[in-house]
Amino acid sequence: MDQSSPDLRHQRFTELDPVVAYRLWALRSEVFVVEQEAAYLDLDGRDVEPGTWHFWCADELGMPVATLRVLDDDEVWRVGRVATASGHRGSGLAAAMVRGVLALCSDRAIVLDAQAHLRDWYAAFGFVATGAEYADEDGIPHVPMRREVSGT
Repeated sequence: MDQSSPDLRHQRFTELDPVVAYRLWALRSEVFVVEQEAAYLDLDGRDVEPGTWHFWCADELGMPVATLRVLDDDEVWRVGRVATASGHRGSGLAAAMVRGVLALCSDRAIVLDAQAHLRDWYAAFGFVATGAEYADEDGIPHVPMRREVSGT
């Protein structure tokens, strides 16, 4: 895979190949449950909602090595479940996915709950903190952030 132009893809749940879907959720479990030791039910039912977008960057075999999802929360888009396989971190895949979200979801504000150490990284994309830092149920510090519709 050419790191300068990642193979970025996005689809709704009903469009996902079953193997790709499996790999997306396996990657999320690898990062959040195993690496970050955050024991929680990742499959919360929202992945299958008609308004949800699944973004991922694929390796040379077409399999996901980075992923995020975008939920349709009526008045806003909600970004979450941002994960990159350990061997692909630092290569710009997460940034490519965020840029893809900003291009596709430009019709309304976008919100997310960033891990606190990534606050400045998200700020570089135009997100601003909208509340105080908090620790989620697994003790990982997060900060709520929002990016308004471009031009507003």
